[in-house]
Amino acid sequence: MLVNKKILLCVTGGIAVYKAVALVSKLSQAGADVKVMMTESAQQFVTPLTFQAMSRNDVFYDTFDEKDSRVIAHIDLADWADLVVVAPATANVIGKLANGIADNMVTTTLLATTAKVWIAPAMNVHMYENKAVIRNINTLHADGYQFIEPSEGFLACGYVGKGRLEEPEKIVELIREHFTTQKNLPLVGKKVVITAGPTRERIDPVRYVSNFSSGKMGYAMAEAAAALGAETVLISGPVGLDKPTGMTVIDVESAADMLEAVQAQFADAHIVVKSAAVADYRPKHIHPEKMKKQVGDSVIELERTTDILKTMGDGKTRQILVGFAAETNNAVEYGKDKLARKNLDYIIVNDVTDPDAGFGKDTNVVTLLSKRGTHQHFEAMAKKRISEGII
Repeated sequence: MLVNKKILLCVTGGIAVYKAVALVSKLSQAGADVKVMMTESAQQFVTPLTFQAMSRNDVFYDTFDEKDSRVIAHIDLADWADLVVVAPATANVIGKLANGIADNMVTTTLLATTAKVWIAPAMNVHMYENKAVIRNINTLHADGYQFIEPSEGFLACGYVGKGRLEEPEKIVELIREHFTTQKNLPLVGKKVVITAGPTRERIDPVRYVSNFSSGKMGYAMAEAAAALGAETVLISGPVGLDKPTGMTVIDVESAADMLEAVQAQFADAHIVVKSAAVADYRPKHIHPEKMKKQVGDSVIELERTTDILKTMGDGKTRQILVGFAAETNNAVEYGKDKLARKNLDYIIVNDVTDPDAGFGKDTNVVTLLSKRGTHQHFEAMAKKRISEGII
């Protein structure tokens, strides 16, 4: 299961670096393509030449040492990896990553990658139990990083306790299980594009036309697709949500921005889920300066925006196209009309006046309609669970 898998091993400074050498050897023997990146401290324990010999690849340690002038090395490596493993991971690198600090090649690359990142800590038992380290680990857990817990035993410092880097054989087995599971996921090899959130249509430099969409449903759909192995692209309007990990996130503001982003991703997409609440109208004229209050009423002339969903329906070839319809009455009837009119494969309809549904809620109540005439109703439940069922 590791043949031709691209694994980037980030090695940071600790006595357990010697185990990282064995890890590279075992991964290479299992057929993986391993590239190693080292911090300056790691090089005090083992030289880059050792890792080069074991991996049969160049070893990277200087952000400004561009071995191939056609690419930016740390971005190229971040994009190249199927999986990134930080082993051993010191308290220092854990703290930097938890706080978004990028001051060397390892931390810069870790912030740039969209691949899954596994962190294998190794440190003194008291360091591992320090409140600051625990806080940083919890932050990274919440951000979607996976940890390979250290084992207990005799430590290089003389203490006995939890802090030993997990054995290379065990790490290789975990990686093998990961790729075995990934291969069996139903959306592996499929590209899923999901739009989420509202759009904003500017009136002047301080005002805009928008709606109440929170983006929660679209984000939940994107996470469900990624969990099933899809190459997921989330195109998000302005929302107050944390960016999900394990996918590409494209931020947009206006309906025109979203149309451009969707069109750029559409051709090679397998599934497109259009859950964003895109403005139907925008101000015809955008004032370059703030509009001042006047005596009496004011009129803002609006013009239609491009119907993104219909544009995609008219131009689709092999894509499965899924729309959303947020209604305040006759949701299913309006949904059926929209399904046919916009050449969709599925549409998800909900009544936003339902107390368990609507904008900003953590729950939803929806009905999934298909062009084949089938329908499935989802009673009130968390948007995460509904999204998993739909995907």
